[in-house]
Amino acid sequence: MESFSLILAIVVVTALAFDFTNGFHDTANAMATTISTGALKPKIAVTMSAALNLVGAFLSVEVANTISKGLVDETGIRPEVIFAALVGAILWNLLTWLVGLPSSSSHALMGGLIGATVASAGSGAVHGGVLVTKVLLPAVAAPVVAGIASMLATRFSYGIGGKAEGEATRKGYRAGQIASAGLVSLAHGTNDAQKTMGIITLALIAGGVIAPGSNPPTWVILSAGLAIALGTYIGGWRIIRTMGTGLTELEPRQGFAAQTSAATAILASAHLGFSLSTTHVVSGSVMGAGLGRKGGVVRWSTATRMAIAWVLTLPAAALVGAGAESVTDLGDWGTAAVAVFLVASSAAIWKISRREVVDHSNVVVGTEEPAGVVTTAIAAVTPPPAGTITENLTATIASPAAAEPVTPAAPPAATV
Repeated sequence: MESFSLILAIVVVTALAFDFTNGFHDTANAMATTISTGALKPKIAVTMSAALNLVGAFLSVEVANTISKGLVDETGIRPEVIFAALVGAILWNLLTWLVGLPSSSSHALMGGLIGATVASAGSGAVHGGVLVTKVLLPAVAAPVVAGIASMLATRFSYGIGGKAEGEATRKGYRAGQIASAGLVSLAHGTNDAQKTMGIITLALIAGGVIAPGSNPPTWVILSAGLAIALGTYIGGWRIIRTMGTGLTELEPRQGFAAQTSAATAILASAHLGFSLSTTHVVSGSVMGAGLGRKGGVVRWSTATRMAIAWVLTLPAAALVGAGAESVTDLGDWGTAAVAVFLVASSAAIWKISRREVVDHSNVVVGTEEPAGVVTTAIAAVTPPPAGTITENLTATIASPAAAEPVTPAAPPAATV
C-alpha cells in the first residue's frame, strides 16, 4: 500500500468540501416544512438536523459501496479523475443554491464522476447497468412514489381528523412533524453522507492506499458525517425558502405526512443501496401533501423550474467534470489551475449571494409568487366573500337619519 500523496490529500479535502455543500444544499429536505409551519424555530431546526445527519452517517455503507464499487471501474480511475468529478459537483451545488433551486447533490456527484471517468478512460469504464437501475430509474420513480404516498397520507390525515382544527390538534401534528423531520435528517445522513464516503473510498483505492473492494475506513465515515453535519448547521436558507413556502403552503398535518413519506422512502432506498436523491423524494412529498388537502395548490411555475434543474444536473455536472479532467490530465500545473478555478468560482458565487442575504431571520418572508394569468382570471369571477356586499352598501348608502327631509306634498286646492 502506498502512502498519501499530495493529489490524494487534495481529493479528500475537496470531497469533504463537497460534503459540506451537500449539507447546506439539502438542509431544506429535512427542515423546510418544519420551519414553514412553525413547528420549530429555524436555528433550532438546523441544529437538530445537523446532529441527526451525523448519527445517520454511521447507520449503513450500502450506498457508499454502490459508488466506490459499482458505478465506475475502480481499477482504471486516477485520483485526478475524482478531483475533477468533485469540481463539477461542487460548482453545480453552489449555482443551484444561489438561485434557490433544490436540485440533487447526489446526481451532481454522479454526473461529475461519470463525465470525468468518460474523459479519462472512455465510456466503457462506466457501468451502464448500475447507472440505470440504481441511479436513473430511482430518480424518475422516487418523486412520483413519494408524492402519491404523501398525497394519500394527507387525505387520510384530514379524513380521520375531520374538521378538528383546535390548538390541541395543531400541537399534536407539530410534535409529529418534529419527529418525522428528525427521521428525514437521520435518513439524509444515512443516504447522502455515504456518497462522500464512497467517493473518498474510491480515491483511496485509486491511490493505492486501500485494497480494491474495501469498505470505507472508520475515519472516512466520521469525517464525512462531520462535514455534512456542519454544512447542515450552516443552513441553506435560500433553498429552505423555496421548499418551505415557494412550492406550496402546508399546514402541520400536511408537513407531517410529507416528511413521514419521505423518510420512509429514503431509509428503504439506503437499505437497498440505491443512490437516491433525497431532494427528489422530499420535493415529491411536499407536492403530494399540497395536492392532498382540499383546496391545496402547488405553484407549478416553481415546480417546473425545479424539474428543469433536475434534468440538467447530471449532464451539466458531467460536462464540467469532463472539462476539469481534460485540464488535470495536462499535469500538476493543470490540477493547480483547476483548483484555483474552483476556489475563485466559489468565492464569486458567494459574493453574488451577499447582494440579497437570506438567513434564518427572513427565510419565511417574501415568498409569495406573483399571480399568473389563470389565477388572476379566476379571482376576477370569484364571488366576493359573505358580508362584503352588505358592508359596501352600508358604506355607500346614506342612512334614513342622514337623508334630507322630504317635504310632504301640499294637499290639492279645493275645487269650488
